[in-house]
Amino acid sequence: MNDEHAPQPPRDPSAGTPDAPYGTTPAYGSPAPDDGASPYAASYGAGPAYGAGPAYGAGPVYGAAPVQGASSAEATEQLPATASPFDHAVHGAAAAGSGAPAPVAAGAAGTAAPRRGPGWGGTSALVLAGMLLSSGLTLGGVVAYDQLQGDEPVAAAQGSQTSEARPAATTTAEDPDWAAISEQVSPSAVSILSSTGSGTSQGTGVVLDEDGTILTNDHVAGDAESLQVTTSDGRSFAASVVGTDPSTDLAVIRLEDPPEDLQPATFADSSTVVVGQPVMALGTPLGLENTVTTGIVSALDRPVSATGEETDGSDTTFTSAIQTDAAINPGNSGGPLVDAAGQVIGINTAIASIPNESGQAGSIGLGFAIPANTAMLIAEQLQDGGTVQHAFVGVTTTDGTADDGSAGYRGAEVVAVEPGSPAAEAGLAEGDLITGIDDTPVGGAGALTGIVSGLEVGSTHTLELVRDGKVQTLEITLAAREG
Repeated sequence: MNDEHAPQPPRDPSAGTPDAPYGTTPAYGSPAPDDGASPYAASYGAGPAYGAGPAYGAGPVYGAAPVQGASSAEATEQLPATASPFDHAVHGAAAAGSGAPAPVAAGAAGTAAPRRGPGWGGTSALVLAGMLLSSGLTLGGVVAYDQLQGDEPVAAAQGSQTSEARPAATTTAEDPDWAAISEQVSPSAVSILSSTGSGTSQGTGVVLDEDGTILTNDHVAGDAESLQVTTSDGRSFAASVVGTDPSTDLAVIRLEDPPEDLQPATFADSSTVVVGQPVMALGTPLGLENTVTTGIVSALDRPVSATGEETDGSDTTFTSAIQTDAAINPGNSGGPLVDAAGQVIGINTAIASIPNESGQAGSIGLGFAIPANTAMLIAEQLQDGGTVQHAFVGVTTTDGTADDGSAGYRGAEVVAVEPGSPAAEAGLAEGDLITGIDDTPVGGAGALTGIVSGLEVGSTHTLELVRDGKVQTLEITLAAREG
């Protein structure tokens, strides 16, 4: 990544209140500063974080900040923020994009086909004040681990307790039985204690199989020197990292001596999720194990970006997230977001938060989860310790607008096309404004990156675009970025 794309320097954690509450970035999963100042005071208005613009065209360095389209993030009425001067992003990489749905009426009513869910509106993917990954910092931060948990759990299984398989909850989407759903799903959610040389943090994970394979966030487990996993019935086990994918903020870990009664979670097809459906989040918020909260899906396809505070930008990630008003707090990261049938529709990862005077941050009803389809696509590649392949388009993009004479559109404007890339083969050209992928709105470069991050290598999709004032479509087959 060029120096001009470098993320803003982190806020000095020794400050009691943030000097720039909307331009800095919080730390994820790293221990809180010794003076007790909260690492959550910073915001995500400062530049792409789930990608500062990867290079899906310039080839995102997964694990490194993507460079896709980076226009300055726009402040919004609800959550103003200071933007970083990312000038261009490389597709696959996001611009600090608006993520707004396309088209946007420009006088006359638009004629675009209905979209799957609300887009980002006029809000930039990077404009959420205080966006932070929600891994609980337990030593001197939000809550001290020993204040809530008592003695540290041991790394070996305690006793030989067994638990009976829970029957599927009898419930409906209109009238969910949350007590039954909690009983059904809780055994599939675990607490994860992550230790590094600089401290201890706590997050959540989802059981994938009976062999002790667990899915969580990269910011929960990726840098761990040791891991302890506690099941819902209180037994603790040592675990080790199997594989991580910083670009999607996902990781797979495995218990070293798993019990015989682990209950894997059931995953739903997240493409069928709709706005307004009821959901439950399970996890360890603020170190409080076996916590459940409920709410609804409040939006889909949010282009969310996030970057850790103590970073050179190399762990920047992008996602096209499920938004929920179910309370998500530090410590929920990596845990399941489930539907009324008790099936996992997403992995809780980030929250939008407005820091208070002490710099502390918590749920304000804006939580974000990585869609289950994306999570499983990555997890399946990580489970055997494999290298994750990421699809890319092959364009450099920035946020842009266009009109066809009757309606205005927002989208990802193509700045350059990489020779020999999927974009070149599909016929994309400089100046094209990409407004959708398979009827999912693309409101900016960040939105484009987030959507593509959840698509499979080799899959074919329909791009909706505006070229020379005319709405058109192109078919594109995504390829894997070499190297």
